[in-house]
Amino acid sequence: MWDAFVAWDVMALPALQKFEQQIGRQMRLLELRKNIIERKIERQIRLFEQKRDGIGKKIEAQIRQFEAKRGIRLDDEVRFIRSWIERPLSIGAVTPSGKILARVMAGYVDPNSTGPVVELGPGTGPVTEALVEAGVDPARLVLVEFNPAFCRILQKRYPEATLVQGDAYSMRRLLETLLVQPASAVVSGLPLVTKPIRERWRLIRDAFDLMVPGAPFVQFTYSVASPLPKRLGGFTAEASKRIWMNLPPARVWVYRKTDDGRRRTDDR
Repeated sequence: MWDAFVAWDVMALPALQKFEQQIGRQMRLLELRKNIIERKIERQIRLFEQKRDGIGKKIEAQIRQFEAKRGIRLDDEVRFIRSWIERPLSIGAVTPSGKILARVMAGYVDPNSTGPVVELGPGTGPVTEALVEAGVDPARLVLVEFNPAFCRILQKRYPEATLVQGDAYSMRRLLETLLVQPASAVVSGLPLVTKPIRERWRLIRDAFDLMVPGAPFVQFTYSVASPLPKRLGGFTAEASKRIWMNLPPARVWVYRKTDDGRRRTDDR
């Protein structure tokens, strides 16, 4: 029996070697194909970046022509467009919020409250400006902005405010030890609708935990529907009228935590 096993082993060895060679060839072919695919992807990325840069420069040139004809400066718009082209899903708008939209958002914040007012994603500060014009003390403002270029602008325009450079979706980690008292409002310019529902809910839940009971979470959106699905419950949802004068038209939603967890909405 041992002799038979040895004979079978001797006969099977060439077949095994041939199988290993075939596997080796297949692995080399796969590696070659992978390298080809990677090079194609790299070329596509470079082409996309070139097109993106070209589009950005073209839009910027058109804005400068418009400025020259009208005798105005649109520096904030240029910065927003450039940042949006570079990171379209992380910038909440293509252009800064219009004055009417900013005033509507600021109108939901009580300037006579005492706690800090947190603004998420202020950009170049149009809503921040509206908050100050509405009577909110700049020293009460806590501005959470990810874009370093926007942070430099905000630091220069609102030196009395507390500026936090970081990801607003990590607001609990960023602010829970920074806030000396619960916030009286959170105003958001974040692109909530680009995020999964779970991340949106976690953001507003963290905001509620950092605010006084009943304080507003103010959010704008270009969408007709609420950025936070009403089925989640645990909050009230109040919607402003459609702001047609904004470009593009927008709407403001205001959420407040409820103690009983029941869903209640009030579209006005």
